[in-house]
Amino acid sequence: MRNLTMLTDLYQLTMMYGYFKEGMQNNEGIFDLFFRPKEDVVYAVMAGTESVVAYINNIHFAEEDIAYLRSLNLFDESFLNYLKTFRFTGDLYAMAEGTVVFPYEPLVRVRAPIMEAQLIETAVLTFVNHQTLIATKASQICYAAQGDSVLEFGLRRAQGADAAIYGARAAIIGGCNATSNVLTGQMFGITVSGTHAHSWVQSFPDEVSAFRAYARTFPDSCLLLVDTFDTLRSGVPNAITVFKELRESGHEPVGIRLDSGDLAYLSKKARVMMDDAGFPDAIIAASSDLDEYVIRDLKTQGARISVWGVGTRLITSENNPALGGVYKMSGEIVNGELIPKIKISDNPAKVTNPGYKKVFRLYDKDGMAIADLISLEDETIDNTKPLRIFDPIQTYKRMTLTNFTARDLLLPIFIAGKQVYTCPDIHDIADYAKREMASMWDEYKRLLMPHTYKVDLSDRLYDLKQKLLRDAVGDHA
Repeated sequence: MRNLTMLTDLYQLTMMYGYFKEGMQNNEGIFDLFFRPKEDVVYAVMAGTESVVAYINNIHFAEEDIAYLRSLNLFDESFLNYLKTFRFTGDLYAMAEGTVVFPYEPLVRVRAPIMEAQLIETAVLTFVNHQTLIATKASQICYAAQGDSVLEFGLRRAQGADAAIYGARAAIIGGCNATSNVLTGQMFGITVSGTHAHSWVQSFPDEVSAFRAYARTFPDSCLLLVDTFDTLRSGVPNAITVFKELRESGHEPVGIRLDSGDLAYLSKKARVMMDDAGFPDAIIAASSDLDEYVIRDLKTQGARISVWGVGTRLITSENNPALGGVYKMSGEIVNGELIPKIKISDNPAKVTNPGYKKVFRLYDKDGMAIADLISLEDETIDNTKPLRIFDPIQTYKRMTLTNFTARDLLLPIFIAGKQVYTCPDIHDIADYAKREMASMWDEYKRLLMPHTYKVDLSDRLYDLKQKLLRDAVGDHA
């Protein structure tokens, strides 16, 4: 990965300079990266951890970076000399890619010298916000597809090359089976998929000639786009003609693709035509501005589609173009003493959780997720004893758990600046993500009005938060 140290907001550098001038270089900051709930995002699928690892490993200010910063006339030479030897020396914990995560949970936790923790904020947010957003969108689309194959087709509509490359990778984490993006396939060992466009058909004297040429070129992977002229009057009949010729030559066709029109009606009619012609195993793939809602409705209408190519609305997460993750200080270590920090707002949703924290996922005896518990770092859970949990806002909502297991979701990625985590293969991540989704009840995953998953605070964390609120607000209403 290229050096992205300068991929930061200017105010990170001006704050670093202020810390430097105030002699605060040895203070340690504790920061949490988390997202707040939105109407269309009640859960998310973690992605971007591998990009964070590559970024931290490559972080340094090159000579040209120092020269540019000098040209801004904002920083003195002592600070610029400090930047010449800058490296990340702190601790960074993160959720594994593919983990199902929820609002307010620390997806990334940083403990580092304040200047280091401050600098990495922007880039880490960039990686996690975008890739988690796309992995989540893919997860929702794949859930709607109910086990059908989903292909990521968004390269030409992505908002730039990096968004296309890493968005396609995130889509695989979210459940897609393949991508049309050849560079992503090459970089990450992901299956690539694609057939031909309408221009292929238009380049030949007639449709059947185009289909025959394609079948000759790819006799064992022949999937034909049948809607260039008239899907049911020419496209499907011509495809069947070529499929019969393929079979006579010892090959079996893959199927057809629909890219326009009433996909439910056309797929049902095409299915009957291909079945009657002796090709019941030929698949019907579809594209054309699909998303989870369109797919859900098409399946409800009995569409005979088993492969879904999803482009624009996946790679851009069209209905929700930003995850909205934030990176907030939750503590500071001064002279060895941990001082919890809290951000207060008139909007209760923006009041942060203080302290050095971790996240437990609690499971029932069948391995289904019950709730998540955010606690302080030194807390442990004894699953041989009943555990009481409660909603941190509506505290009267309580439950006591027995016969449960607990898993710590935050993994050590860097300790004292050294990478201690091995990034898994993308296929292992995708398999893990599938297991994660399977551990969540459907009530939490449904597209409309999903049930809210429980994310509670431990007693000690709740009490700490209330104390800091009282101390900060005092007697003022």
